[in-house]
Amino acid sequence: MSMSQLLHPLGATLFFNNARHPRSRIFKSVPPISGTYVGGNAEFSGFFVGAQSSRQGNLPPAGSNETSAKHKAFFWKRGESDALPYIQTLGKFPKEELEDKVVMVRFDSSILLREEQDHTVQSILYAHLTIKYLLEARARIVLVSDWSDGINSRFPDLQSVAEHLSLVLGVNVVPSQCLSHYSPPSEALEKMKVLLLENLSEFKGEVCNSLEFAETLSSGVDIFVNDSFSQSHKVLASTVGVTSFCYSSIAGFQFEESLRKLKNAVGSGKRPHIAIIGGTNLSNKAAALCSLASVCDGLVFVGMMSFQIMHVLGFLVPLNQLELGATKEASELVQVAQDRNIPILYPKDFWCLNEKVPNQLELFPAHAISKGWMPVDIGPSTLDEIKALLKKSKQKATWIGPVKFKSRHASAVGASKLACILNALSQGDCDVTIVGSVACKTMTDESSSIPAFSVIENASIWWDFLKGRKLPGVMALDRAYPFKIDWKSVYREPAQPLVVDIGSGNGVFLLGMAKRWKHLNFLGLEINEKLVRRCLIAVHQSDLTNGYVLLLCGFGLILFTWCCSY
Repeated sequence: MSMSQLLHPLGATLFFNNARHPRSRIFKSVPPISGTYVGGNAEFSGFFVGAQSSRQGNLPPAGSNETSAKHKAFFWKRGESDALPYIQTLGKFPKEELEDKVVMVRFDSSILLREEQDHTVQSILYAHLTIKYLLEARARIVLVSDWSDGINSRFPDLQSVAEHLSLVLGVNVVPSQCLSHYSPPSEALEKMKVLLLENLSEFKGEVCNSLEFAETLSSGVDIFVNDSFSQSHKVLASTVGVTSFCYSSIAGFQFEESLRKLKNAVGSGKRPHIAIIGGTNLSNKAAALCSLASVCDGLVFVGMMSFQIMHVLGFLVPLNQLELGATKEASELVQVAQDRNIPILYPKDFWCLNEKVPNQLELFPAHAISKGWMPVDIGPSTLDEIKALLKKSKQKATWIGPVKFKSRHASAVGASKLACILNALSQGDCDVTIVGSVACKTMTDESSSIPAFSVIENASIWWDFLKGRKLPGVMALDRAYPFKIDWKSVYREPAQPLVVDIGSGNGVFLLGMAKRWKHLNFLGLEINEKLVRRCLIAVHQSDLTNGYVLLLCGFGLILFTWCCSY
């Protein structure tokens, strides 16, 4: 068998997906399609790091905070993040394989159930694109999600949700109570194209990721498409459990775009990068903030955390504004910033409110707030300093968390003015990312044109990512080989028959065979990283033109690839 017959070396994708049994995995080879790979042709000279699968229970608890505050952003320095591996996406999945397949789509109810479906908003555009793409591919679609009656009071029952989706998607969406009646959705799909299952929040098995419930949910389903990135930090039956029972598990367009934004927010090469940090709870976010400080070129604090930073820097601040037990974490954060010699900006003035005079705001210097006055907003000097810093850097800015204090006042406009500054920058060459629902709403309200900034509405995902945690919803999806390999540069004669050595160890057998039989090409696969490193050194030193090595991990997930330059 020739090399081209076995692996389609000039264009095929090799990726991993689930077998029907939750404990097993299979390889699947997909015919060549255009745009299959994330990277360009690969003439590697070093190692490329992917992510280890932790689908079978190795994920850290969602609420754990075991990461040290000194955690560094090691994943940006190593290439691909352990928390964000290369995943298979709907756009790169062979479209012909979708025809007549039962495809379950986990959609984001916070996007598709909005009253206004403005297609200039990227999240809405990509969410619609996922459904329309599957319809064009003639797939049979099962829609699943959760929605709260308290938040989405417009949808008192399943029928009302189906009617809304039918209207916004332009296709007849039929409600079905398959989950309650324990009947496979594939039976109901025989007469219609799109099916909507019950509200997942009504089932306990969803939140506890019950395998029994996940199996019921995915009964009769061939392919799973996750298009709800906002839930990717949770371990749910509809985002994690179902992947053990579907033939393929891939990301939808909205999920893929959100993942791209998350990677770009911290991983792009644009410098300098200024992070504007609002919100509270410094002690819980300390590890993430230290990671941010290790990759950013400046930190600007505009919320409650600013008092903790000022206190550590030696400024006099009201004790009732400090977070108890967060001094150590704040000191470590400041130390990371000082070690890297990056600036830390904190408010220079505050608009304050006195309970005895509720309708009167007074401006105070940050270090001299009078007794009885409570900060409610950042002052003009603070905004001027932030504007000057951003104007000077004007390359990349990220705003995380609200401009929020313990006391509030209706006339507080600091957040709106900050949004105007960032919105103006985004209209130029500055990459602006907004994280968190409050900050996103403020930016959207102040934007007078089509937004030029990126939005990550769920701040929990951002913080978990910065802490180095694996996102369960991402890790559960099939892996995609991250680079297109130019096999002509790997083997002098790529059409020669291929010999695969599974478990190649230190490569003694592989090297010996490759030297002896020049008319064959040899591919080594090994799970032990140290042995592979030794083998790669030996291959490089021997100047072989018929050898190639891959390091596999866990269930065959490729972590490192390498080939020699000939």
